[in-house]
Amino acid sequence: LIHASAYADFLVIDRSKYDIVAVTGNSMGWYTALSCAGGVSPEQGIHLVNTMGRLMQETLIGGQIIYPLLDAHWQVVPGRFESILQEMTRINAEADAEIYISIHLGGWLLLAGNEAGLSQIIGFLPPIDAFPMRLAQHGAYHSPLQAPISQKAQRDLSAEMFRPPDLPIIDGRGKIWEKTTSNMEELHRYTLGTQIITPYDFTRAIQVAVCEFAPERIILLGPGNGLGGAIGQSLTQIGWQGLQDKARFSERQESDPYILAMGRADQRAKVV
Repeated sequence: LIHASAYADFLVIDRSKYDIVAVTGNSMGWYTALSCAGGVSPEQGIHLVNTMGRLMQETLIGGQIIYPLLDAHWQVVPGRFESILQEMTRINAEADAEIYISIHLGGWLLLAGNEAGLSQIIGFLPPIDAFPMRLAQHGAYHSPLQAPISQKAQRDLSAEMFRPPDLPIIDGRGKIWEKTTSNMEELHRYTLGTQIITPYDFTRAIQVAVCEFAPERIILLGPGNGLGGAIGQSLTQIGWQGLQDKARFSERQESDPYILAMGRADQRAKVV
């Protein structure tokens, strides 16, 4: 449903107002980005999402937690990320515990692990409001624990479903896939291999997108606007267009929104 909503939003963007220069997405949004950019057909995009959802549901391995790396003003808390990495190293040295970085999500860090690893990192992280938060029904996405899922996906889905994208796509490493230079075997390996078992860096994807393509607006597809904050945090981390903190970002969004979330009626009206 999330994929269908996002893809339907993409189809109704007013192309007389907006030229789409590139597409990116977070985690499952990579599959939607492939559909929007033409890296797979609409039908194959649905097949890809349904197949991955089925495999994840059949083999729910481990889990995920989310934790903030920034303060209330979207400024980096000195030493927080480094201390988390240090504790992860200690935990992974134990025989039965595994914990990995799963997603870099603007000012948020998602960690993935098995039960032993998750319980230890949750016990280590100082409580901040509702965090650390265990994400319900989430497996250990984007970590080596998902290797069995990756192997099944590469067995069930062939490289023939992929095609050179009509629009540039920025993946979860910040790599840009272009129509004339993309290799379909490599795209298959990345989509069903690399991005399933290694961290997904949505922060970097957004930063590469704006630095390489200099868009006048970022259009956020799909239901709700939950990624708006993560995108804003990704932009403030590089001071994009003078956006240095949460206050400046909020002021910009009120006066001349840089991010247009189609899940918000007022911003959707500027897009369709």
